[in-house]
Amino acid sequence: MADDLSPEFCSALRNAFERAGYDADGVLRLIGESAHAALGRGEPEPARRATKDGAELGTLVRLFLLGDELPEQEVKAVLPWPESVANGLVRVSDDRVRAGLDVRPYGDDQGSWWVFADLDSDQLGSEVPVDHVLGVGHASLSLARATIRRPVGTVLDLGTGCGVQALHASRHARSITATDLSARALMLANATFRINGLDVETRQGKWFEPLTGRRFDQVVCNPPFVVGPSRVDYTYRDSGLAGDDASALVIAALPEYLTRGGVGQLLASWLHLPGRDWQERVSSWLPGGVDAWFVQRDVADPDLYVGTWLRDAGIDPRSAEGSARASKWLDWFAENKVAGVGFGFVTLRRTDGEPRIVCEDLRHAFDDPLGQEAAGWLDRIDWLRAHSSPDALLRAHLKVAESVVLEEVSSPGDEGWEAVVRRLHRTDGPGWQHEIDELVRALLAGCRGLLPLGDLLELLAAAHGVPTDALVVAALPLVDELVRHGMLVPA
Repeated sequence: MADDLSPEFCSALRNAFERAGYDADGVLRLIGESAHAALGRGEPEPARRATKDGAELGTLVRLFLLGDELPEQEVKAVLPWPESVANGLVRVSDDRVRAGLDVRPYGDDQGSWWVFADLDSDQLGSEVPVDHVLGVGHASLSLARATIRRPVGTVLDLGTGCGVQALHASRHARSITATDLSARALMLANATFRINGLDVETRQGKWFEPLTGRRFDQVVCNPPFVVGPSRVDYTYRDSGLAGDDASALVIAALPEYLTRGGVGQLLASWLHLPGRDWQERVSSWLPGGVDAWFVQRDVADPDLYVGTWLRDAGIDPRSAEGSARASKWLDWFAENKVAGVGFGFVTLRRTDGEPRIVCEDLRHAFDDPLGQEAAGWLDRIDWLRAHSSPDALLRAHLKVAESVVLEEVSSPGDEGWEAVVRRLHRTDGPGWQHEIDELVRALLAGCRGLLPLGDLLELLAAAHGVPTDALVVAALPLVDELVRHGMLVPA
């Protein structure tokens, strides 16, 4: 394979793809939604049947998306030849052709790109190599959905891999820098950028080393966050640091590379250890002067964790090799008393104000992209910081957000139905919920933006015969939390 996929070859390949209609919409039109969904589940036959008479597009779908072996003459009619062989895009044997790289359309609501990556273990028919470059997987999709998409000047994609986060950044950034430790990852990322006509600065190096003295408006990072002993089996997932030290390193160092008000967003993992709250653990990694929002999306027990990552690399946990690797990995978990591995998203912002650090468990399912919520969270933290004194908050005019509903569950009592549960639901975003009592219910009923919060609390105290000062002390932390969750908004 060539050391680099040249701009000329990438341009010729783009022309071939455009001529065939090999883009996200074109593939969906050809195979249909049902076959497309089946392909996503690892069931290729419906798509194979749909591409039988698909002309050039059908050839590309079978070659790159289904991993089929095709006649050489059929592939030569579609791709630049013999450059595709020389560049390792395809492999030829006895007049039969297979894909040598994974090249597939990938799109968002504004259009379609192409992404270069290595073949996965299914197409290789074996374990992936150490320098394997992962394609667009669940983790990268999750990070893309969790990233704020506001216009910025500069974006850093730290550990770019195949370049997918930089593709998304091209929608809202004036300039993009992408780094990776792996020379192979940068080779494929550069091909991704070239075929899509993007001008992205790429630098090779470990962690932040290629970026000394530089700062960015936004940093996105999908680091090698897999938790385990200090070894590197695969560069895309293993850092060589033990435990959750890779996540700790990025979280501690990243703010130094942000401009004032700059935002960093990353995936991270953290250990759950007996007698220590995970929130204390991750908060301890932070430097000063940083707002931070940690969102825990999942917690895996060690047995499930090890099996999942073995299969991810194409290793059967039932094989002799799989059993040996699993045993060593589980021994490490046992020696370090690991009860579970947390996984989630981290949003950081460099601030000159009093930092706000919030750790939340969000393991329930929700559909809305978390990036919009992260942007709103930062805005609401700014508002709360501007109203940080009790007097300022009591002067504020607040109203219940339009997306908030109240659920009440009642049981039969001596005098009819009696409410036993009152629960606020935010019906958008991550679907926040809060159980409330009758006093809070009454307070929120008055939050229509007409009176300041302090007046509402005085009226409520008089109506229920409770001291105003005590009610204020009890209410302000709850109001802070409801504002932070977007359930109460400034009028």
